[in-house]
Parts: sequence; C-alpha cells; structure tokens
Amino acid sequence: MQVLYEDNHIIIVSKEAGEIVQGDKTGDQPLSEKVKAYIKERYAKPGAVFLGVVHRLDRPVSGIVVFARTSKALERLNRMFANHEVVKVYHALLPRTALLPADGTPLTLTHYLTRNTQHNKSYAHSHEVPQSKKAVLDVRLLSQGTRYQLAEINLHTGRHHQIRCQLAQAGAPIRGDLKYGAPRSNPDGSISLHARSISFVHPVSQKPLKVEAPYPASEPLWDKL
Repeated sequence: MQVLYEDNHIIIVSKEAGEIVQGDKTGDQPLSEKVKAYIKERYAKPGAVFLGVVHRLDRPVSGIVVFARTSKALERLNRMFANHEVVKVYHALLPRTALLPADGTPLTLTHYLTRNTQHNKSYAHSHEVPQSKKAVLDVRLLSQGTRYQLAEINLHTGRHHQIRCQLAQAGAPIRGDLKYGAPRSNPDGSISLHARSISFVHPVSQKPLKVEAPYPASEPLWDKL
C-alpha cells in the first residue's frame, strides 16, 4: 500500500494486485484495515478509526483506491460516484494482435453484459438480452512493444468486470487474465490492469483534484511500454 494523497476528509492509496479492498469470505486482511492502521498510527488516534469504502477494485487489479475519512466526505463521494462525477482512467497491457487505431484515436466498445454470480463472471452480448446491462467504454493505444501494447481505458458505465469482459469480447484479453481468455497467467497471479488516475472535485474544499498511481514495480513491462 502506498499513500498517494491524504487530508482530513479523504485518503487515496495505491492498491497492490492481490489485495482486497474490503473484507470477504477469505478472511484475508483487507486494504481498508491497513489504511485504518496507518491513520491510527500516523495521527495517534485513540479508539476506532472511521474509514468509508467509496469504491472497489478487483483483487488481481492494481492502482488507485479512494477512502473517506469523515461521514460528510463519504456521503458526498458516494453521491459523486453514483452521478458519474468522478473520472477514472485505467491502463492495461493487451496482446500486440489487438486491433486498435495506430494513431491513438479512441475506439468505443458497446456491449450488453449479463452476470453469473455463481462463477463471478460477466458475459458480453452484441445486443440487449434479458437481464443485461449496457456497458460502454473507450480504449486507445498508447504504445506498442514486440508482444504487448499499452492501452488506456475510459469508462462510460460501471459494470461488473466491465473492462475485462469487453476487451476479451473484442479479441484483446488483458495480459494474465485467465478468466477472460488470456493464454497464460502472470507469475504473481495479477492481471495487467491498473487504475492509473482519478479526477474529481474535492467533496469538501470543492477544489479540482487529480491523483495518479505509479505502475507496479513488480512488472518492468509497464514502464518499458
């Protein structure tokens, strides 16, 4: 865990791949508890530390996570996320064969997703089907290597496994993402999807805020590309 920004109302950290944001049935220590421990020690806070979970990242994904340090900030951030007032940008390592415009022009993908909760997986359809939800994202090429390319993804909607599912359906499964068709896993069990930056108006100060998370140090290919 790396702290990227903090003040009296919010704290923004960079999650490592493999960490869970909030507690689950695995019983592993979640990122939220690590952040609470950090706040308690740094500010010598007596008693329980308040920390509100605003959003989540899939366990194998790395990058930016925002937490609220006050109930006022939590309420306002929840509303901002619900109203799509927060801009999240993701970077991903995709196979070199993925057909993205070479000039960096964004390619818009539109699908209708259904979710299988038993298998924790989403499925993309080209047209609306029963119980499906529309999913839209833009993906554009940033750079290319011999076998992989670095792409930027901007979401228009927020669906379960949306980026992973839509890119796979478009023939560009994320590096290491076995669940969605990658040919091999990453050595550390991660997938090469990184929540790179987040931008929003601070819920209390009302000043514009943009924070960027460095690429995972464990994978040199990020910086190389």
